Amino acid sequence: MPIPFSTTIHVRDTCLCLHVQRAARALARRFDNALKPLGINNGQFSLMMALNRPQPAPMGPVAELLAMDRTTLTAALKVLERRGLVETLLHPDDKRSRLMKLTKEGHSLLSSALPIWQRVHGELDVELGEDMDPLRRALATIR
Repeated sequence: MPIPFSTTIHVRDTCLCLHVQRAARALARRFDNALKPLGINNGQFSLMMALNRPQPAPMGPVAELLAMDRTTLTAALKVLERRGLVETLLHPDDKRSRLMKLTKEGHSLLSSALPIWQRVHGELDVELGEDMDPLRRALATIR
């Protein structure tokens, strides 16, 4: 038995998953376009920012922070490694584990990308209103 079209309209208008996916795609495109001159996308920026820390990072916490599985993280890392932006090292205490760190070139590119991210984020703050904390809390609750 076919589902009535009115149900389709109801789902279109009320589905949180659909609305979040559409918003995420729009935000991703906006940041991708802004970062394109540097040859990275928003996912690569986020991954590099997650590696911007005093010590090399283990895969598990980075994957968790980015809400990625290890296979997806490994694939994303390979692209950045080929560009010389990220380096993967053996964990000194567990040779089966890997640590990741930004290279000098990675730090340099991230330093160039940050002002772009700040500009786009500032534009969004103006467009959406400056108090985005309730939205961030709601998204964190969903996550």
